[in-house]
Amino acid sequence: MAIRDIDDLPKNAANYTALTPLWFLERAATVHPSRKAVVHGSRTYTWLQTYQRCRRLASALAKRSVGAGSTVAVIAPNIPATYEAHFGIPMCGAVINPVNIRLNASTIAFLLGHSQSATVIVDQEFFTLAEDSLKIMKEKSQGHFNPPLLVVVADEACDPEALRYALGQGAIEYEKFLESGDPDFAWKPPQDEWQSIALGYTSGTTASPKGVVLHHRGAYLMSLCNPLVWGMNEGAIYLWTLPMFHCNGWCFTWALAALCGTNICLRQVTAKGVYSAIEKHGVTHFCAAPVVLNTIVNAAPKDTILALPHVVHVMTAGAAPPPAVLFAMSRKGFRVTHTYGLSETYGPSTICAWKPEWDSLPPDTQARLNARQGVRYTTLECLDVISTKTGEPVPADGKSMGEIVMRGNVVMKGYLKNPKANEETFANGWFHSGDLGVKHQDGYIEIKDRSKDIIISGGENISSVEVENSLYLHPAVLEASVVARADEQWGESPCAFVTLKPEVNKSDEQWLAEDIMKFCKSKMPAYWVPKSVVFGPLPKTATGKIQKHVLRGKAQQLGPVKEDVGSNAPKYFLLLLKG
Repeated sequence: MAIRDIDDLPKNAANYTALTPLWFLERAATVHPSRKAVVHGSRTYTWLQTYQRCRRLASALAKRSVGAGSTVAVIAPNIPATYEAHFGIPMCGAVINPVNIRLNASTIAFLLGHSQSATVIVDQEFFTLAEDSLKIMKEKSQGHFNPPLLVVVADEACDPEALRYALGQGAIEYEKFLESGDPDFAWKPPQDEWQSIALGYTSGTTASPKGVVLHHRGAYLMSLCNPLVWGMNEGAIYLWTLPMFHCNGWCFTWALAALCGTNICLRQVTAKGVYSAIEKHGVTHFCAAPVVLNTIVNAAPKDTILALPHVVHVMTAGAAPPPAVLFAMSRKGFRVTHTYGLSETYGPSTICAWKPEWDSLPPDTQARLNARQGVRYTTLECLDVISTKTGEPVPADGKSMGEIVMRGNVVMKGYLKNPKANEETFANGWFHSGDLGVKHQDGYIEIKDRSKDIIISGGENISSVEVENSLYLHPAVLEASVVARADEQWGESPCAFVTLKPEVNKSDEQWLAEDIMKFCKSKMPAYWVPKSVVFGPLPKTATGKIQKHVLRGKAQQLGPVKEDVGSNAPKYFLLLLKG
């Protein structure tokens, strides 16, 4: 049945156009043509120059028959070319596929093949990685390999020999490639806002990566919503600590153009680099996973600048941040906004919206409240926590656990060439996050675990996140992650992987392990206390997420915790491993 309205007025070219974030760049170049847009070392580009460079890129690609239906892969860190690619590639109608630079050659070979990338833009430091990936693709092609166009990006911070080698292998230098394009290229916006703008593969915290397809409409909405919920002002100075290849930099690539702000590129993220950029460039905002915040709060005095010259706003997401880390950041003068989301929701899509009544609460209480994942973004229509058994919303009691689900315009189109996964993830009209959480009385949600990370000990569920939060309170702990380990008596028991702070005396690790366990016993139920402690660095993805699947593999290699038949008291097995 036709939907009734008060009129029969149609859409036309004057009153309707497809939503796309690409127009933000044209506006920034018009309004602030001479304002700094992108800064990288000694190089600076204005908004007008950036617009011209992006149009050149689009033109150069179009001349080589790259357009609608094409995918262009970008294998590069946070450099100007990566930023420009987020506009230039979709300006010619193609889809940008930013690739995680920490992946190995075989995984990248899979991504390039699965995405059918027609062109690969690669930073000179990672050219051999791209080359090795293409060799693997060729070996598996059985004589049907059609190599993509290779464009190599030069960087004065890198060894020039790598660039010479790439050019010797037939790659086109990026600046030369831009020169072949027209700075006045008449790019066209998408006819349909459902058209794909980006393809990104899941981060590798789970077993096999899936290709997340995003559309222009969602990118437009998220580009405007992120600054809105964060309170970012026009002209913000943004430091690229978050990789642009992760959810398109949570859509801040396009948001900075909407704000006519300034992008400060950071090729490698260090605490010293962050503090230096704050001092040198007047950075006002940056995004980072909790692991990066942990690095900042534990930085050596020689690498820090305190007190901060001004308030620096930080958005964190990517993992549940320990309240202890949020508290430490606050004490150093950073104002942390906690968000939550996934690649499938264009990055963050919920926010722990700060309430004025929290201002008068003790700092540790503030940190605990701010550690929750919060409420939906303005542009996310529906957010809930539903029972994994009935599919009904769980009570808002802060205790009843269920799966976090979303619905709305900032949910992905789907997984590329993966109908089975799409059917599962969109079951019953929801996007299923796979994250387990609770809903508090004030409507704020809080993650308790990934569904596969929950530890079931003696039939009781143990939240690894809760145990980790307690471990972070121990003065010797720099980083911690908890996974399930087989247990002969209880089925599973918590196994803690711990990185100690650099200044901690590590000569008596058994005493340290016992002290950590004693500390945990004072903070949590006895059956939550880790029965195993493993010391050493934690494996991470390029975005700072701890790779729990790797730790689960290590826990499996340790074998089951043996049943203690000689005592009714808990038996703690101290596994003091390095590395």
